[in-house]
Amino acid sequence: MTGAPARLLTWFAVMATLLTACTPAVDLTETDSGQPIASSSAPSTNATQTPVPPQPATPPQPAPPAPPPAVPQAFALNLYQEGDFVPQYTFDWCVAASIQMAHNLIDDTGGGTWASSAQQSELWEMARARSSNSFNGANPRGWAQVLTEVGMGPYAVVSIASYEDALQTASRAIAETGRPVGLVMWSGRHAWVMSGFESMGDPAQFAEFQVTGIRVLDPLYPHGSGQWGASPEPNSLLTPEQLATQFVVREPRRWSTDLPTGYLLVLPVAA
Repeated sequence: MTGAPARLLTWFAVMATLLTACTPAVDLTETDSGQPIASSSAPSTNATQTPVPPQPATPPQPAPPAPPPAVPQAFALNLYQEGDFVPQYTFDWCVAASIQMAHNLIDDTGGGTWASSAQQSELWEMARARSSNSFNGANPRGWAQVLTEVGMGPYAVVSIASYEDALQTASRAIAETGRPVGLVMWSGRHAWVMSGFESMGDPAQFAEFQVTGIRVLDPLYPHGSGQWGASPEPNSLLTPEQLATQFVVREPRRWSTDLPTGYLLVLPVAA
């Protein structure tokens, strides 16, 4: 009887081994309820992010090069038109004739040329009455005042110490105002009108420019002076050297004024 239990025990051991070998392995992709576990290919939020290196700053662009400085070019301006010239009808009326010519140079409306002898006489009396020393006739003060009163102003009398500065001042005034300049000639004894100029450089663009030519009207033409020289033809273009033979500094004793000695201009100024 002792052999039977032993065989029985051996049989149970064999059966247990067989049962263990036939049991299927547990599928780890299934839950206890038998449903598959969802899987995702998205990266885990806990994954380490690769740092992006900082982008280099855009370097500042160099400023465009400055344009080269302007080079003075030949420039010319002339107010004169045919018929603007008026002669003086007596040897005393140069200022009055210059006032008539200034009107003609300024007025482009076709309103009529100022040229009559009667009007010239009236203008001379007006200028003489407004001059500081009327025994010398009409002087630059009366000249400037009449120009202003009859509607061509304002005008002012200025004295410029340097000849070159006087030419620049007169030329710039013509360019800026579109009106002529009065030149006090022969050391204060005579009147001309400057109607235009030529230069190297436009006065509107350059603080310094070289005047190379001066357009003039001498109301004494064609008579001239035995002391000062011939009168240039109307609308003549004189070089600075030619003008300097008759356009000289004003003689202080010619008329009473507080202006310093210099080259006198009856100058158009801005209103």
